[in-house]
Amino acid sequence: MKKWVFGFVVVLLLIGYGAAQHKPKVVIAELPKVVIEEPSKVNHPVQGGTPQKNGHTIAVTKAQIYKGDLLLVNKEHPIPSGGEESEEASLSRHGELVQGFALLDNSIRLSPSLVKKFATMIGAAANDGVNHFIISSGYRDEEKQDELYQQMGPDYALPAGYSEHNLGLSLDIGSSIAEMNRAPEGKWLKNNAWSYGFILRYPVDKTAITGIQFEPWHFRYVGLPHSLIMQAKNMVLEEYLDYLKKKKTITATVNHQTYEIHYYPVSNNTTITVPENGRYEISGNNTDGVIVTVLRDQDA
Repeated sequence: MKKWVFGFVVVLLLIGYGAAQHKPKVVIAELPKVVIEEPSKVNHPVQGGTPQKNGHTIAVTKAQIYKGDLLLVNKEHPIPSGGEESEEASLSRHGELVQGFALLDNSIRLSPSLVKKFATMIGAAANDGVNHFIISSGYRDEEKQDELYQQMGPDYALPAGYSEHNLGLSLDIGSSIAEMNRAPEGKWLKNNAWSYGFILRYPVDKTAITGIQFEPWHFRYVGLPHSLIMQAKNMVLEEYLDYLKKKKTITATVNHQTYEIHYYPVSNNTTITVPENGRYEISGNNTDGVIVTVLRDQDA
């Protein structure tokens, strides 16, 4: 969808980098083992009714369907009109956020929280000798997306409001020494990004599901443990959300931490039970419900 950007990056930057002839060795770390339990009988903590011990009920409104890190945005599901306020910043004006990577130009915008997560990830890559990262695209408002769509057409861009770049959780990542499908940076991310909450959003073998051609540069943040579960089950976001909706409840153990993940359909009057003192996150799916991710107390 954005091959023209990376063609330009490669042509421009290969000229300035003789390092292309000296490719670093890509170290592929072993991904954490993920153990997934799928109860044969669904046992939600509580949806309405009396809360369990050490839990309390909260009301979930329909607005929550359109907030969070697991929102599905594609050709069928546009950016929610009543979503959260954008917090994207121009990275060229915030040099303190640009650590360990370059910017294609001064127009790149991302939320500071997402940039920090990205910086943590590429810091790990740098420890493996992989350190020629470029961000070529981040958040786009609908005006910018429409401009791109008019320039590139439907074969290479999505209409305004239907691109993950309008959501603010995706970024296009390039390399200054090669195209991403063969650069050390692309190989490292493909194999390691899952451990940091990022997913390769449009893999080569999932185009029939995503509706988007292979994009080795487009990564999306969904958070842990979801990214690792998706990697373990070879799922893209469309498949993963359908899987959670079907199973209703799963338990996943990653690095000795156990998570309970619950899907709840949301109507006008929905209550759910969450831990009284434990850690949990709620994200909508941008269609019909919410996903509640609970970090189980290991001492319980």
